[in-house]
Amino acid sequence: MRKLQLLAMAAAFLAESLPGAQRWDIQYRYRKIDSTLTINDLAFPDQKRGVACGYTTDRNEKDKPVVLVTSDGGANWTETPVKEAGISLFFLDSSTGWMVTDKGIWTTAESGRSWSKLKNAPGSLLRVWFLDRQHGFAAGLQKRVFETTDGGDSWKPLEILKEVQSDPVYTTFGEIAFADGKGMISGWNIPPRRGGPDWLDPERAAQRKQVPHYGVLLETTDGGKKWIKSDASVFGEITRMSLTPQGIGIGLITFRDIFDYPSEIMRIDMRTGRSTRIFRQKDRAITDVKMFPGSTVAFLAGYEPSGPVASSPIPGKVKVLTSTDMEKWTEMTVDYRAVAHSAILAGPDEKHVWMATDTGMILKLVDE
Repeated sequence: MRKLQLLAMAAAFLAESLPGAQRWDIQYRYRKIDSTLTINDLAFPDQKRGVACGYTTDRNEKDKPVVLVTSDGGANWTETPVKEAGISLFFLDSSTGWMVTDKGIWTTAESGRSWSKLKNAPGSLLRVWFLDRQHGFAAGLQKRVFETTDGGDSWKPLEILKEVQSDPVYTTFGEIAFADGKGMISGWNIPPRRGGPDWLDPERAAQRKQVPHYGVLLETTDGGKKWIKSDASVFGEITRMSLTPQGIGIGLITFRDIFDYPSEIMRIDMRTGRSTRIFRQKDRAITDVKMFPGSTVAFLAGYEPSGPVASSPIPGKVKVLTSTDMEKWTEMTVDYRAVAHSAILAGPDEKHVWMATDTGMILKLVDE
């Protein structure tokens, strides 16, 4: 008995002495019996203010747009009524933000507590990024990339799009990222194919030959005054990027349906234009990446697929990995109740990070 007590004391002392031990705890969990919540995006422009957007679905499969806001670091969340379901969020500062919906762009000056719709914003968008309150970019479906210099009163297509040789019907620009005037916009062209999703018939899908598609990347080093295009025949899509003012960032490449790996993470060096693969794992489907200015810490968030097809309708256990050198990755402790098809990271710095799931949960990174 004495020996067991000593071992327990030693284990407790070791746990307390380990530097930087952290875990992900659930802060918010949608609990209504007759409906479900899907969170599409999450933003935390500072340590206290946070905004989540998405929609609820009732037992009659009727969707209702919803925005959740917090002003106390996620301890309490308040529902804000909105007219359209948000697809993505972007915040310039603690109060000023934009929300993209399938019908346009909404803006807030009150940290998400009230929203007004931009009258002349184009539709079929997926993301926006504003360098300041007047100058911003928008990207989306049908080969759409726009720029505004008057706060969204008017939008013009980027001239560089004339050099993108792809069918607008099947071309999507799905991600925008900037840091210190350097920016990237990623896109892909994927024509439809016969048959349903691979999870309906995994055996047949496993025998189907994978076909590469057209991928394109638009880059600027001067805040969007000039853009250059690079394209290639690729298998995946760059669906998420996180850049730092130091010119280093990470990009998430997502592969569709059955593939050797559900995703890959690339280290992006905007100073040299080189990219190198830094992570891939067959049982980890990464859905978001995050880095912060002045920090070497990187986070990867995703889930563990429940079978050979990563896009299965069955949610998997949420998984988060972190690294300080982009070489060695450590898996973090996540609340066992957290399951999802998608996890989104948000926060102002490496010490204040939150994560939302498409299954209606919001988790916070806390010290052990």
